[in-house]
Amino acid sequence: MAPKDGEGLWTLGAASALERMAKGQLSARALVEALLARIESEEPRVQAWTALDPDYALRQADAVDALRKSGQPIGPLHGLPVGVKDIVDTKDLPTECGIAAYAGRRPSHDAALVDRLRAAGAIVLGKTVTTEHALFTPNKTRNPHDAARTPGGSSSGSAAAVASGMVPVAIGSQTSGSVIRPASFCGVVGFKPSHGSISRRGVLAISRHLDTMGTFGRSLEDAALLAEALYGYDPGDPDTRPAAHPRLSRTLEEAAPVPPLFALLEQPGWEQAEEAATAGLAELADLLGAQCDSLALPDPLRRGREVQETIMYAEMARSASALYGRSAESLSDQLRQGIETGLAILAHDYLVALDWQNLIRAGLEEVFERYDAIVTLPALGQAPSLETTGDSLFCLLWTLYGGPAVTLPVMQGEDGLPIGVQLIGRIGEDARLLRTAHWLLQRLQEEDQHV
Repeated sequence: MAPKDGEGLWTLGAASALERMAKGQLSARALVEALLARIESEEPRVQAWTALDPDYALRQADAVDALRKSGQPIGPLHGLPVGVKDIVDTKDLPTECGIAAYAGRRPSHDAALVDRLRAAGAIVLGKTVTTEHALFTPNKTRNPHDAARTPGGSSSGSAAAVASGMVPVAIGSQTSGSVIRPASFCGVVGFKPSHGSISRRGVLAISRHLDTMGTFGRSLEDAALLAEALYGYDPGDPDTRPAAHPRLSRTLEEAAPVPPLFALLEQPGWEQAEEAATAGLAELADLLGAQCDSLALPDPLRRGREVQETIMYAEMARSASALYGRSAESLSDQLRQGIETGLAILAHDYLVALDWQNLIRAGLEEVFERYDAIVTLPALGQAPSLETTGDSLFCLLWTLYGGPAVTLPVMQGEDGLPIGVQLIGRIGEDARLLRTAHWLLQRLQEEDQHV
């Protein structure tokens, strides 16, 4: 039953909150007030936010409430509070990208996806913590399930804020594994659309051929709902394309015409995974039976990490060259060394890596001729300690491929901490992947009821 008192409103998911507001049972102000109270309670422990202005959030809530009462047309996210990763430009809040040299930076314009959020009626609740330059160096955020462990990165604050009930949904980004891995560590749903689905104009650039925006929610429906409002062509992002708007939310709830087929792939480094993670995935394969085939990863695809890192470091060195030139001493050793690694990559090696990206895409397309989704682990296991954000090993190939990916919080590690299951779909078939993920969740629920 949905909570009736303001104190419990923070437990509402995005879809439930929107439904109650549409029925006149809840105001955006009441929801924001409840979330601000939750933040006041949880933020000292989790530290998911880097910019938060309660008065600004409440002014937005009052404005959307007034618009609803006026009877004018409203958007699909009207009144929904959203956390926005602090690499996404917001003109009314600082955007510092986890970089010391950017402290106090105030963009003059919103990023394209923030424009879409506002047009849809969403409320920008605040900016969530990112690792430095959305890469590897941990920031202040803690895992809500165990404050001695990492929430993952680089979308640390977005995953942790959703997991701790401080906001129903949030925006993240992925260049290596920065949506999928934090979602697994924090026990929420993380959705990375196909590359080029959501505009990156006004977002910190790391790697044009890899950077992809994504969403977090406490349910598959909520993550899809937020993503759907952000899709679309933007001439300011050369990797977006004019296309019909996807119907993610409607499609994921449709019955699959036939039971989906899954390909279970063990990736390079599988021996490093925790036993609880590999055992859980094996149990899932057993449950699916004939609907799941175990496939060996073809040798060319085993070069995924090498290819991904060559592209990422080379393009990062280009995008961060000005920052490196004027503020190298203010950067962490890890970021500075990463930029220097990129600067040392030969043009020939970079271009060959781009060729390999196309070859890997072609190879995976053959897999998707038969299978609805690839199923694998999103991370090595439970969240590790705070000294690291975890290894993105099991995400690199899929980010390089550029197809949609989603992680579902369906397993636990030896310490009772979350471990996700990652599903990967064909490029451009984002709605189909979400429908397959929904089918899998229902299948697991049916199994639980029989136990």
